[in-house]
Amino acid sequence: MDLSLLIIIVLVLFVAGLIIYNLSIGFKIKKYKSINDKINNLNVLQDFLNAIGEDTSVNDKIEKINNTIIEKFNIKYSTIVVFNGAEYIIKATNVSERHWETMKNLHTDEMFKDSIETTTPKYVTIENPNEKLSYQKSEMGRAKSAMFFPLYIDNIYIGYWIIESSEIHAFDAVDINILEIIKDNIVTILKTTSYQNTIENINRIDKTTGLDSAEYLYGKGKRLIDKHSESTVCMFNVINIEKINEVFGRNVGTGVIIKLSNIVKKNISSDYIFVRYMGPKFVIVFPGAVSGSTETFVKAIKEEIERIKIGIASDDKKENKNNKKDNSNKKYVPIKTNFVLASYFKGTGIEEVTKKLEEYLDECDDKESNINCI
Repeated sequence: MDLSLLIIIVLVLFVAGLIIYNLSIGFKIKKYKSINDKINNLNVLQDFLNAIGEDTSVNDKIEKINNTIIEKFNIKYSTIVVFNGAEYIIKATNVSERHWETMKNLHTDEMFKDSIETTTPKYVTIENPNEKLSYQKSEMGRAKSAMFFPLYIDNIYIGYWIIESSEIHAFDAVDINILEIIKDNIVTILKTTSYQNTIENINRIDKTTGLDSAEYLYGKGKRLIDKHSESTVCMFNVINIEKINEVFGRNVGTGVIIKLSNIVKKNISSDYIFVRYMGPKFVIVFPGAVSGSTETFVKAIKEEIERIKIGIASDDKKENKNNKKDNSNKKYVPIKTNFVLASYFKGTGIEEVTKKLEEYLDECDDKESNINCI
Protein backbone atom coordinates (compact mmCIF):
# COMPACT_ATOMS: atom_id res chain seq x y z
CA MET A 1 0.00 0.00 0.00
CA ASP A 2 1.24 3.41 -0.91
CA LEU A 3 2.51 5.35 2.14
CA SER A 4 0.62 8.53 1.25
CA LEU A 5 -2.65 6.58 0.96
CA LEU A 6 -1.99 5.03 4.35
CA ILE A 7 -1.42 8.46 5.85
CA ILE A 8 -4.67 9.73 4.31
CA ILE A 9 -6.59 6.76 5.72
CA VAL A 10 -5.07 7.34 9.16
CA LEU A 11 -5.93 11.04 9.00
CA VAL A 12 -9.49 10.27 7.88
CA LEU A 13 -9.90 7.83 10.75
CA PHE A 14 -8.41 10.35 13.16
CA VAL A 15 -10.77 13.13 11.99
CA ALA A 16 -13.71 10.73 12.14
CA GLY A 17 -12.67 9.82 15.67
CA LEU A 18 -12.49 13.49 16.64
CA ILE A 19 -15.93 14.09 15.14
CA ILE A 20 -17.40 11.15 17.05
CA TYR A 21 -15.65 12.29 20.22
CA ASN A 22 -16.90 15.87 19.83
CA LEU A 23 -20.42 14.63 19.14
CA SER A 24 -20.19 12.48 22.26
CA ILE A 25 -18.94 15.42 24.32
CA GLY A 26 -21.66 17.66 22.89
CA PHE A 27 -24.30 15.06 23.73
CA LYS A 28 -22.98 14.75 27.29
CA ILE A 29 -22.88 18.53 27.69
CA LYS A 30 -26.44 18.76 26.40
CA LYS A 31 -27.48 15.95 28.73
CA TYR A 32 -25.77 17.57 31.73
CA LYS A 33 -27.29 20.92 30.79
CA SER A 34 -30.70 19.28 30.62
CA ILE A 35 -30.14 17.71 34.03
CA ASN A 36 -28.89 21.02 35.39
CA ASP A 37 -31.96 22.82 33.98
CA LYS A 38 -34.20 20.25 35.63
CA ILE A 39 -32.38 20.72 38.94
CA ASN A 40 -32.71 24.49 38.62
CA ASN A 41 -36.39 24.16 37.81
CA LEU A 42 -36.86 21.90 40.81
CA ASN A 43 -35.05 24.44 42.97
CA VAL A 44 -37.32 27.21 41.68
CA LEU A 45 -40.35 25.01 42.32
CA GLN A 46 -39.07 24.41 45.85
CA ASP A 47 -38.72 28.18 46.30
CA PHE A 48 -42.34 28.53 45.18
CA LEU A 49 -43.49 25.88 47.66
CA ASN A 50 -41.51 27.53 50.45
CA ALA A 51 -43.17 30.86 49.64
CA ILE A 52 -46.63 29.26 49.81
CA GLY A 53 -45.82 27.77 53.21
CA GLU A 54 -44.64 31.03 54.75
CA ASP A 55 -46.85 32.72 57.33
CA THR A 56 -47.36 35.87 55.27
CA SER A 57 -50.19 37.49 53.33
CA VAL A 58 -51.21 36.24 49.88
CA ASN A 59 -49.86 39.44 48.30
CA ASP A 60 -46.48 38.96 50.00
CA LYS A 61 -46.32 35.35 48.79
CA ILE A 62 -47.08 36.24 45.17
CA GLU A 63 -44.63 39.16 45.30
CA LYS A 64 -41.90 36.81 46.53
CA ILE A 65 -42.67 34.30 43.79
CA ASN A 66 -42.46 37.05 41.17
CA ASN A 67 -39.10 38.18 42.56
CA THR A 68 -37.88 34.57 42.40
CA ILE A 69 -38.84 34.39 38.71
CA ILE A 70 -36.99 37.63 37.97
CA GLU A 71 -33.87 36.52 39.83
CA LYS A 72 -33.63 32.86 38.80
CA PHE A 73 -34.42 33.36 35.11
CA ASN A 74 -32.74 36.75 34.67
CA ILE A 75 -35.94 38.45 33.46
CA LYS A 76 -36.00 42.24 33.24
CA TYR A 77 -39.69 42.76 34.07
CA SER A 78 -42.33 40.36 35.33
CA THR A 79 -45.94 41.25 36.11
CA ILE A 80 -48.81 39.10 37.41
CA VAL A 81 -52.30 40.55 36.94
CA VAL A 82 -55.46 38.90 38.31
CA PHE A 83 -59.15 39.55 37.70
CA ASN A 84 -60.82 39.46 41.13
CA GLY A 85 -64.37 39.33 39.81
CA ALA A 86 -64.79 43.10 39.79
CA GLU A 87 -61.57 44.54 38.36
CA TYR A 88 -58.07 43.70 37.20
CA ILE A 89 -55.46 44.17 39.92
CA ILE A 90 -51.69 43.87 39.84
CA LYS A 91 -50.69 41.14 42.29
CA ALA A 92 -46.94 41.47 41.70
CA THR A 93 -44.63 43.49 39.45
CA ASN A 94 -41.25 45.19 39.33
CA VAL A 95 -42.45 47.71 36.73
CA SER A 96 -42.52 51.35 37.82
CA GLU A 97 -45.85 52.41 39.32
CA ARG A 98 -46.40 55.01 36.61
CA HIS A 99 -46.95 52.15 34.14
CA TRP A 100 -49.36 50.13 36.29
CA GLU A 101 -52.48 51.47 34.61
CA THR A 102 -51.17 50.19 31.28
CA MET A 103 -50.08 46.84 32.69
CA LYS A 104 -53.45 46.03 34.26
CA ASN A 105 -55.34 46.80 31.05
CA LEU A 106 -53.43 44.59 28.61
CA HIS A 107 -56.52 42.39 28.23
CA THR A 108 -58.08 45.24 26.21
CA ASP A 109 -55.21 45.39 23.72
CA GLU A 110 -55.96 43.76 20.37
CA MET A 111 -52.52 42.18 20.44
CA PHE A 112 -53.43 40.02 23.45
CA LYS A 113 -57.17 39.45 23.01
CA ASP A 114 -56.53 36.52 20.67
CA SER A 115 -54.06 35.06 23.16
CA ILE A 116 -56.72 35.11 25.88
CA GLU A 117 -59.39 33.61 23.61
CA THR A 118 -57.15 30.80 22.35
CA THR A 119 -55.36 30.18 25.68
CA THR A 120 -51.99 30.42 23.93
CA PRO A 121 -48.98 32.58 24.85
CA LYS A 122 -48.12 35.58 22.70
CA TYR A 123 -44.57 36.68 21.86
CA VAL A 124 -44.09 40.21 20.56
CA THR A 125 -40.98 42.21 19.73
CA ILE A 126 -39.91 45.17 17.62
CA GLU A 127 -37.47 45.31 14.70
CA ASN A 128 -36.33 48.91 14.96
CA PRO A 129 -34.97 50.56 18.13
CA ASN A 130 -37.16 53.61 17.42
CA GLU A 131 -40.34 51.54 17.50
CA LYS A 132 -42.35 50.60 20.54
CA LEU A 133 -44.69 47.76 21.41
CA SER A 134 -48.31 48.56 20.61
CA TYR A 135 -49.55 48.41 24.22
CA GLN A 136 -46.95 50.91 25.41
CA LYS A 137 -48.07 54.48 25.91
CA SER A 138 -45.42 56.96 27.00
CA GLU A 139 -42.88 54.30 27.95
CA MET A 140 -40.63 54.35 24.89
CA GLY A 141 -37.56 52.21 25.40
CA ARG A 142 -38.67 50.43 28.57
CA ALA A 143 -39.59 47.17 26.86
CA LYS A 144 -38.73 45.99 23.36
CA SER A 145 -39.82 42.35 23.75
CA ALA A 146 -42.60 40.71 25.70
CA MET A 147 -44.20 37.32 26.29
CA PHE A 148 -47.82 37.25 27.41
CA PHE A 149 -49.37 34.22 29.15
CA PRO A 150 -53.13 34.09 29.90
CA LEU A 151 -53.87 32.35 33.21
CA TYR A 152 -56.69 29.87 33.78
CA ILE A 153 -57.98 27.95 36.80
CA ASP A 154 -60.13 24.97 35.82
CA ASN A 155 -60.59 26.47 32.34
CA ILE A 156 -61.78 29.77 33.84
CA TYR A 157 -59.77 32.83 32.76
CA ILE A 158 -58.42 34.64 35.82
CA GLY A 159 -55.77 37.03 34.50
CA TYR A 160 -52.35 37.01 32.90
CA TRP A 161 -48.60 36.93 33.43
CA ILE A 162 -46.32 39.02 31.21
CA ILE A 163 -42.53 39.15 31.06
CA GLU A 164 -40.67 41.95 29.27
CA SER A 165 -37.15 42.76 28.16
CA SER A 166 -35.42 45.97 27.13
CA GLU A 167 -33.73 44.06 24.29
CA ILE A 168 -35.06 43.36 20.80
CA HIS A 169 -35.81 39.65 20.15
CA ALA A 170 -34.86 38.89 23.73
CA PHE A 171 -37.00 35.74 23.93
CA ASP A 172 -36.19 34.22 20.53
CA ALA A 173 -34.15 31.41 22.04
CA VAL A 174 -36.03 31.00 25.30
CA ASP A 175 -37.28 27.54 26.22
CA ILE A 176 -41.05 28.02 26.06
CA ASN A 177 -41.55 24.77 27.99
CA ILE A 178 -39.79 26.23 31.02
CA LEU A 179 -41.94 29.36 30.85
CA GLU A 180 -45.07 27.20 30.56
CA ILE A 181 -43.98 25.33 33.70
CA ILE A 182 -43.50 28.64 35.53
CA LYS A 183 -46.93 29.80 34.33
CA ASP A 184 -48.51 26.56 35.58
CA ASN A 185 -46.83 27.07 38.94
CA ILE A 186 -48.17 30.63 39.13
CA VAL A 187 -51.68 29.29 38.48
CA THR A 188 -51.20 26.61 41.13
CA ILE A 189 -50.08 29.21 43.66
CA LEU A 190 -53.02 31.50 42.86
CA LYS A 191 -55.37 28.56 43.24
CA THR A 192 -53.71 27.36 46.46
CA THR A 193 -53.83 30.79 48.08
CA SER A 194 -57.38 31.63 46.94
CA TYR A 195 -58.87 30.43 50.25
CA GLN A 196 -56.37 32.46 52.25
CA ASN A 197 -57.11 35.45 50.05
CA THR A 198 -60.84 35.08 50.76
CA ILE A 199 -60.24 34.95 54.51
CA GLU A 200 -57.99 38.01 54.40
CA ASN A 201 -60.58 40.05 52.51
CA ILE A 202 -63.78 38.84 54.16
CA ASN A 203 -63.01 40.50 57.49
CA ARG A 204 -65.32 43.37 58.36
CA ILE A 205 -65.69 45.88 61.17
CA ASP A 206 -68.71 45.32 63.40
CA LYS A 207 -70.76 48.53 63.22
CA THR A 208 -72.10 48.23 66.77
CA THR A 209 -68.81 47.79 68.62
CA GLY A 210 -66.16 48.91 66.13
CA LEU A 211 -64.42 45.55 66.61
CA ASP A 212 -63.03 43.26 63.92
CA SER A 213 -65.16 40.26 63.04
CA ALA A 214 -64.18 36.64 63.75
CA GLU A 215 -62.58 36.31 60.29
CA TYR A 216 -59.78 38.60 61.45
CA LEU A 217 -58.51 35.75 63.64
CA TYR A 218 -57.98 33.49 60.63
CA GLY A 219 -56.16 36.01 58.46
CA LYS A 220 -54.14 38.98 59.70
CA GLY A 221 -54.72 38.09 63.34
CA LYS A 222 -53.29 34.61 62.94
CA ARG A 223 -50.03 35.99 61.59
CA LEU A 224 -49.67 38.11 64.73
CA ILE A 225 -50.60 35.21 66.98
CA ASP A 226 -48.21 32.81 65.23
CA LYS A 227 -45.23 34.94 66.17
CA HIS A 228 -45.45 32.97 69.42
CA SER A 229 -45.32 29.21 69.91
CA GLU A 230 -48.25 29.21 72.36
CA SER A 231 -51.11 31.60 73.08
CA THR A 232 -54.32 31.65 75.06
CA VAL A 233 -57.72 32.07 73.45
CA CYS A 234 -60.61 33.28 75.62
CA MET A 235 -64.23 33.27 74.50
CA PHE A 236 -67.08 34.71 76.54
CA ASN A 237 -70.74 35.44 76.01
CA VAL A 238 -73.55 37.36 77.67
CA ILE A 239 -75.70 34.50 78.94
CA ASN A 240 -78.87 36.49 79.46
CA ILE A 241 -78.76 38.74 76.38
CA GLU A 242 -81.95 37.18 74.99
CA LYS A 243 -83.80 37.87 78.23
CA ILE A 244 -82.50 41.45 78.29
CA ASN A 245 -83.75 41.96 74.73
CA GLU A 246 -87.09 40.40 75.56
CA VAL A 247 -87.75 42.29 78.81
CA PHE A 248 -86.12 45.65 78.15
CA GLY A 249 -85.94 45.80 74.36
CA ARG A 250 -83.20 45.36 71.77
CA ASN A 251 -81.89 48.90 72.21
CA VAL A 252 -81.00 48.07 75.81
CA GLY A 253 -79.37 44.80 74.70
CA THR A 254 -77.32 46.72 72.15
CA GLY A 255 -76.31 49.16 74.89
CA VAL A 256 -75.04 46.25 77.00
CA ILE A 257 -72.95 44.95 74.08
CA ILE A 258 -71.46 48.39 73.41
CA LYS A 259 -70.66 49.06 77.07
CA LEU A 260 -68.95 45.72 77.72
CA SER A 261 -66.96 46.08 74.47
CA ASN A 262 -65.69 49.47 75.61
CA ILE A 263 -64.73 48.08 79.02
CA VAL A 264 -62.66 45.28 77.47
CA LYS A 265 -61.04 47.61 74.90
CA LYS A 266 -60.10 50.02 77.69
CA ASN A 267 -58.48 47.34 79.85
CA ILE A 268 -56.60 45.08 77.42
CA SER A 269 -53.13 45.62 76.04
CA SER A 270 -52.66 46.68 72.43
CA ASP A 271 -50.77 43.39 72.00
CA TYR A 272 -53.98 41.45 72.62
CA ILE A 273 -56.60 40.73 69.96
CA PHE A 274 -60.25 41.42 70.74
CA VAL A 275 -62.99 40.58 68.23
CA ARG A 276 -66.74 40.26 68.19
CA TYR A 277 -67.08 36.59 67.36
CA MET A 278 -70.82 36.32 66.79
CA GLY A 279 -73.83 37.95 68.43
CA PRO A 280 -73.19 38.08 72.21
CA LYS A 281 -69.96 36.05 71.89
CA PHE A 282 -66.55 37.72 71.99
CA VAL A 283 -62.98 36.43 71.72
CA ILE A 284 -59.82 37.76 73.35
CA VAL A 285 -56.50 36.26 72.23
CA PHE A 286 -53.43 36.66 74.44
CA PRO A 287 -50.47 36.06 72.09
CA GLY A 288 -47.55 34.38 73.84
CA ALA A 289 -49.45 33.80 77.11
CA VAL A 290 -50.25 30.43 78.68
CA SER A 291 -53.77 30.01 80.01
CA GLY A 292 -52.80 29.98 83.71
CA SER A 293 -51.20 33.41 83.46
CA THR A 294 -54.35 35.05 82.10
CA GLU A 295 -56.96 33.79 84.58
CA THR A 296 -56.50 36.66 87.06
CA PHE A 297 -56.90 39.24 84.30
CA VAL A 298 -59.93 37.43 82.84
CA LYS A 299 -61.53 37.27 86.28
CA ALA A 300 -61.10 41.05 86.71
CA ILE A 301 -62.62 41.69 83.27
CA LYS A 302 -65.58 39.42 84.05
CA GLU A 303 -66.25 41.17 87.36
CA GLU A 304 -66.09 44.62 85.78
CA ILE A 305 -68.46 43.64 82.98
CA GLU A 306 -70.97 42.25 85.47
CA ARG A 307 -70.82 45.49 87.45
CA ILE A 308 -72.23 47.36 84.46
CA LYS A 309 -75.51 49.05 85.34
CA ILE A 310 -77.81 50.15 82.60
CA GLY A 311 -80.81 51.86 84.14
CA ILE A 312 -84.35 51.67 82.80
CA ALA A 313 -86.73 54.31 84.19
CA SER A 314 -90.19 53.03 85.17
CA ASP A 315 -93.32 54.68 83.76
CA ASP A 316 -94.53 55.85 87.20
CA LYS A 317 -91.39 57.91 87.84
CA LYS A 318 -92.27 60.96 90.01
CA GLU A 319 -90.65 64.20 91.00
CA ASN A 320 -89.91 64.91 94.70
CA LYS A 321 -90.64 68.13 96.54
CA ASN A 322 -87.34 69.65 95.41
CA ASN A 323 -88.37 69.11 91.78
CA LYS A 324 -85.70 66.42 91.43
CA LYS A 325 -86.40 63.18 89.63
CA ASP A 326 -87.05 60.25 91.90
CA ASN A 327 -85.00 57.27 90.72
CA SER A 328 -86.15 54.95 93.46
CA ASN A 329 -88.23 53.01 90.96
CA LYS A 330 -85.48 52.81 88.38
CA LYS A 331 -84.72 49.27 87.16
CA TYR A 332 -81.23 48.03 86.39
CA VAL A 333 -80.31 45.37 83.86
CA PRO A 334 -78.32 42.53 85.42
CA ILE A 335 -75.54 41.10 83.23
CA LYS A 336 -74.31 37.52 83.45
CA THR A 337 -71.35 36.20 81.50
CA ASN A 338 -69.63 32.88 80.96
CA PHE A 339 -65.90 32.67 80.13
CA VAL A 340 -63.90 29.75 78.75
CA LEU A 341 -60.18 29.55 77.90
CA ALA A 342 -58.05 27.19 75.84
CA SER A 343 -54.48 27.02 74.58
CA TYR A 344 -53.58 27.56 70.94
CA PHE A 345 -50.29 26.27 69.51
CA LYS A 346 -48.58 27.74 66.46
CA GLY A 347 -49.10 25.72 63.31
CA THR A 348 -52.45 24.28 64.37
CA GLY A 349 -55.91 25.49 63.37
CA ILE A 350 -57.09 28.43 65.46
CA GLU A 351 -60.54 27.91 63.95
CA GLU A 352 -60.61 24.50 65.63
CA VAL A 353 -59.91 26.12 69.01
CA THR A 354 -62.64 28.76 68.61
CA LYS A 355 -65.06 26.08 67.42
CA LYS A 356 -64.35 24.03 70.54
CA LEU A 357 -64.86 27.07 72.79
CA GLU A 358 -68.09 28.00 71.02
CA GLU A 359 -69.45 24.47 71.40
CA TYR A 360 -68.63 24.54 75.11
CA LEU A 361 -70.51 27.80 75.66
CA ASP A 362 -73.49 26.57 73.63
CA GLU A 363 -73.76 23.21 75.38
CA CYS A 364 -73.07 24.13 79.01
CA ASP A 365 -75.86 24.75 81.53
CA ASP A 366 -77.48 28.14 80.91
CA LYS A 367 -77.13 28.93 84.62
CA GLU A 368 -73.36 28.46 84.55
CA SER A 369 -71.42 31.69 84.95
CA ASN A 370 -67.82 30.70 85.52
CA ILE A 371 -64.32 30.92 84.11
CA ASN A 372 -63.31 27.51 82.76
CA CYS A 373 -60.20 26.17 81.06
CA ILE A 374 -60.62 23.34 78.57
